[in-house]
Amino acid sequence: MTKALEIREGSWVALGPEASEIRRVVFIEEQRVPREEEWDGRDDDCHHFLALLEGRPVGTARLLPDAHIGRVAVLAEARGRGIGAALMVAAIDAAYRLGHPAVELAAQTHALAFYARLGFIPFGDEFLDAGIPHRNMRLSLAGR
Repeated sequence: MTKALEIREGSWVALGPEASEIRRVVFIEEQRVPREEEWDGRDDDCHHFLALLEGRPVGTARLLPDAHIGRVAVLAEARGRGIGAALMVAAIDAAYRLGHPAVELAAQTHALAFYARLGFIPFGDEFLDAGIPHRNMRLSLAGR
């Protein structure tokens, strides 16, 4: 992980402008997720995480009230530096602080190994979300 990496945690009001731009680039432009699917109206109710590399916003994630982690995105030029893992650790730690017994997510199938390295276990069948193959994954927070 890069020393100049900072992870901020906050509300959509505080982190939304930067987080929404990252999500627009990664999901809407790069992955062709329809705008109406990306902007699901749930951001105001979530804990948000923003990764800054040398002060520049490069990644984001959110923790929903039901302990689902989602919208994990890192700009292409910043990938491979541990930023996604740092965002996930921040979201998992927040879920633990909030008293959740576990966290879940819907992983794009190409990212299953990434989440497995963090301790997530896949369950259920593969499904399409925004035309992209996904699988549900779960991480128990018991004994942390």
